[in-house]
Amino acid sequence: MTTDFAAFSAAQTWHDFWHGQIGEWILSRGLQIALLMIGGLLAARFISWLASRISRRIDDDFRQSDALVRSESAKHRQAVASVISYVAIALLGIMIFVQITDILEVPVGSLVAPAAVLGAALGFGAQRVVQDMLSGFFIITERQYGLGDLVELTMGTSGDAMGTVEEVTLRVTKLRTADGELYTISNGQIFKTLNLSKEWARAVVDIPLLPGTDLVAVHVVLERVCEEAIDDPTLGALLLDKPELMGVESIEVGTVNLRMVARTLPGKQFEAGRRLRLLVVGAMNRAGIVTTVESAVAAPAPGHLR
Repeated sequence: MTTDFAAFSAAQTWHDFWHGQIGEWILSRGLQIALLMIGGLLAARFISWLASRISRRIDDDFRQSDALVRSESAKHRQAVASVISYVAIALLGIMIFVQITDILEVPVGSLVAPAAVLGAALGFGAQRVVQDMLSGFFIITERQYGLGDLVELTMGTSGDAMGTVEEVTLRVTKLRTADGELYTISNGQIFKTLNLSKEWARAVVDIPLLPGTDLVAVHVVLERVCEEAIDDPTLGALLLDKPELMGVESIEVGTVNLRMVARTLPGKQFEAGRRLRLLVVGAMNRAGIVTTVESAVAAPAPGHLR
């Protein structure tokens, strides 16, 4: 008898709870708020998944193609996909917040004064964030650089950062250096951008010679290198046109510098420059022409002079 009474009492208490003021609020407004928050989280996850899928699709298209570098449109599309997902998630959060305030019957007019105070406080405290986002917006819309670009960023007194762009958002830019280090730079701190892989690049090769070297013979050898470079299997794939011999670049004490330049694919100027130097050194060695570096190596040490 006691057990039946206890069970009846518990069931009555449970019934009274759900039919009371708190229970009715949970079943009506509380359930709606919970469903809105769960739906918002799922929608945010879907937006992030969709943006990453688009980025992977663009990256897969590049890897499956014969192109050695990403096109400018592909770089821009990947950056825009990241920004759109960020903005969409922010707008989704605002919409859910407005819906929750409507369910709770919070008068919007009463939030104007607190929002103004909060906005002023955030305006002073979050100036850097707003500046970063505005700078990121202009970086992306003006196509200053995109994913995969080789850039050098000047950050005022903080120095320079050089590397390959791995991610661009409204707030930060991430660069991977040649040593594998990752820079995370706030967009608002960037004062100057040097894009080394915008549409095309230029490889510059300086050849130091002794002052008494026959420059006419050197010109003949280097012109032959320029003709053969475009047919080289490795170098030809990186060049946009035939390298050009610019002539004497500078005259210094004990050195005459000749300069050769070549237009290359974006970001491939260093690789092309190394290969072009290899061809130059081989051609000059076969022609018996000695550079200042070779003469310094071949010269005996001062203690061995007789």
